[in-house]
Amino acid sequence: MSVAQLKARLQTASRAERARLLAKIMREARDIDVWKFTTPEEVRQLWPELNLHLGRRRSFWEFLFSRWRIEGFIA
Repeated sequence: MSVAQLKARLQTASRAERARLLAKIMREARDIDVWKFTTPEEVRQLWPELNLHLGRRRSFWEFLFSRWRIEGFIA
């Protein structure tokens, strides 16, 4: 799947499908590349669904968001 196809699919996906696709991106892509497809706010909103699919990368994302909260980058 190309980046353009993935972006198009994310735009039309249901919430569950979007969370599944974003979790796959969060597992496989470099963290800086994740933001080409989503925002920190969307990740926060979808977290209950996302975290079920993150596997061993879950702890990385939990650490990152906790640091961002401490630093005041996100609420």
